[in-house]
Amino acid sequence: MKKIISLGILLIMSFTFTGCFDLEEVPFNQLSPTNFYKDENSVKSVISAIYAQEMTDLAEFYWYMQEFSADQIAWRTWNGGAWGWDEAYKYVLSTHTWDSQSTVIRVTWEKGWTSIGLCNNVIYDLENMNAADIGITEEKKEAYIADIRTFRAYCYYAIYEIWGGVLPINTGVSTKEIPGSVSTDFNEGCKIIYNFIIKELDETVSLLPKNSVNRMNQATNRMIKMRMLLNAEVFIAENKYAECAALAQEIINGKYGTYQIAPTYQEIFGPQNAENCKEIIFAFASDPTHRNTNWIRNMAFLPYNIKEYLDYTPPSSGWNCTCLTPSFDNSADFYKGEPETAAKCFLDAPYNDKLGAVYQRFDPKDIRRQNYRSDVSGFYVGQMLKDSIKANFGTGKILPADADRNKQALIYVDQVGTFQNKGRTLETVMSPRWGETNSGVRFIKYPFFPTAANIDMREADNVEFRLSEVIYTLAECKLRAGDAQGAKNLVNQVRVRYFSSEDWATAKDRLSRGFTAYDHDWMLSEWGLEFLDEGRRRRTDLRRFDKFTQGQWWFFGRTTDSGVLLPEKRDRKYEWFPLPQRALSVNPGLLQNPNYL
Repeated sequence: MKKIISLGILLIMSFTFTGCFDLEEVPFNQLSPTNFYKDENSVKSVISAIYAQEMTDLAEFYWYMQEFSADQIAWRTWNGGAWGWDEAYKYVLSTHTWDSQSTVIRVTWEKGWTSIGLCNNVIYDLENMNAADIGITEEKKEAYIADIRTFRAYCYYAIYEIWGGVLPINTGVSTKEIPGSVSTDFNEGCKIIYNFIIKELDETVSLLPKNSVNRMNQATNRMIKMRMLLNAEVFIAENKYAECAALAQEIINGKYGTYQIAPTYQEIFGPQNAENCKEIIFAFASDPTHRNTNWIRNMAFLPYNIKEYLDYTPPSSGWNCTCLTPSFDNSADFYKGEPETAAKCFLDAPYNDKLGAVYQRFDPKDIRRQNYRSDVSGFYVGQMLKDSIKANFGTGKILPADADRNKQALIYVDQVGTFQNKGRTLETVMSPRWGETNSGVRFIKYPFFPTAANIDMREADNVEFRLSEVIYTLAECKLRAGDAQGAKNLVNQVRVRYFSSEDWATAKDRLSRGFTAYDHDWMLSEWGLEFLDEGRRRRTDLRRFDKFTQGQWWFFGRTTDSGVLLPEKRDRKYEWFPLPQRALSVNPGLLQNPNYL
């Protein structure tokens, strides 16, 4: 691992805030970049601190916004909010009921601008510094500036696809003049910001290295642009699929670095992944003593006593508030042992959904659908926790549940409902507000190992860009151009690793449950399965296929909340998020998303 040096945070804070504080007997108000940038290592430490800030935000707040608002992961509370409600902090995302006062939107806004502000400070310092003073060449200095400019473009992309054309463009360090929204017209603003991000990427790509997995590199730069092109119809109402396909093919051909599809998914997410996996294009460096963002992703799914299942003590307790969206309605009680065939799957009639129902969308022979287990050798397989949860990876005693099923057997069911009739009488379909402690299948993305293995799960870097995304992007472009067979062949280049050779002989031509053709619904589903829980479902998938507000899954159109129907199709204003009211109050130059006026 490349360690993320905490000193960098202190350095950046001293550039950002004024005041007086002794640091080697130099007050902050007398500091200049030359006091900090002593050599090349000090530059690296400051850049590492910026990466660390954005990694934390992506792992938590952007993850909330992109996954909880989509069809595959839900923030599930117990019995109407007896536990996990948090004043509807995250529940508003799952039900598409947020507004400009929603706390999660405000916090995400503040986090996003923190990273951009840090980038601006460091770019300014480096541009106004003599390279020889810190022992590097001008070419090396320009490469570091290109690194941060690319990373800033990436940070802009992250907030752009949330708030669109009402954003400001801020590349300066002055606190006297705070820019407002780039345009009074939302659509024009979208184009201005789109062009700004593309320009930043195009101007910096040639200055970046290749294959630097924990730093911005040429392939990462091109992948950010690839995402912009793939989603251009959403962002600027322009079709750029042909240009996107050409860029994806260049990345695959190795123009920007040499990469290859990993033969197993364990290589991608396991320990020392950045060093060992050739599929990873960019990953945020992680270290057991500094970062625990991989645990954040797992933690929300897991129960308080998960350590007994894993034979391992995680960094902190599980939240037990997040689950995969259920595959079945509540017309049978799985907890009591009734078979899944006694209930109706949302992928089957009369529902016929093409979204949600995550567990049942996985092929039955897909190894990821197995319950998670690992051993002292470092082997692991499966990503799910379903049915009876027993100690020591299912070999010991059944674990007890807590809360509304306190001391009862912990049995995770692929349903969400008040089966004990606590808070609200059980209904055939219920929203994530009305779950129980055992509702929903749980998911483990980054592996744990028994204590005896002496492997810390935080030794896996947090993967953000990988070659399989490029493969899937090219597949979708082919599908949109009418080449369904070509799309299938590309997707199968990745899917093959999830099956034994014997199972693959039939699985390669088998569609998931509820799907009948290699069409847009199939492609959207495959995106969801490959990148499940990676913080991208809304931003790069649902909106592009016009399913974010117009698609139906699980409870939408089938149940009520506070006496009001949660509609099958939501208001299109929810395609973009509103600016937080606090931001509008602080900066009068900002304009609210017109759909929220």
